[in-house]
Amino acid sequence: MSLLRFVARSMLASYFVVNGVKALRHPEELVASAEPVADKVLPLVNSALPESARSYLPTDTTGYVKLNGALQVAGGLSLATGIGRRLGAGVLALTMVPHVLASNPLKAKGGERTVAQSQLGKNIALLGGVLLASQDTEGRPNLAWKVRTQKQLVAKEAARRKAELERDARATAADAAKLARKSVRKARRSVEGVLS
Repeated sequence: MSLLRFVARSMLASYFVVNGVKALRHPEELVASAEPVADKVLPLVNSALPESARSYLPTDTTGYVKLNGALQVAGGLSLATGIGRRLGAGVLALTMVPHVLASNPLKAKGGERTVAQSQLGKNIALLGGVLLASQDTEGRPNLAWKVRTQKQLVAKEAARRKAELERDARATAADAAKLARKSVRKARRSVEGVLS
């Protein structure tokens, strides 16, 4: 891992760790802005999950804010330390979706609209950053590339082997035809020798 990657990931992760701790310690400050999103998202998630998983989800907006904060802390620490960094970045991307949805500048009036627009821009930039971090393989090929390359190598080897088999088959057919002509000539000489 390069020093630049480590520093950049740590800088990106610090935002999420700080805000996650803030959400865990003082969720009441974020409840008002999270309420519209939680009212729409929580029922959808609850209807999609089985009964056994629903008991682990929060039922109110305060619990939702705390859960989002805990996920941001865990994802941020994962991204910063490099332990499960791609999964951690994916979790951070998921936690940013409600923030992007909540920062709608169209609902704001006057001077608040400018603040809301900058908040939306920041949230989209952070979402893009963690999405990019979730795909970073540190210069090593990912699994999809390895599978695609292996498939190309197998196809190339199969084509080479097919061409080799076709060449051998043509050579065998030519040898068989030559042998057949030789046998026919020999048979004709034998027949001509008997007839003469």
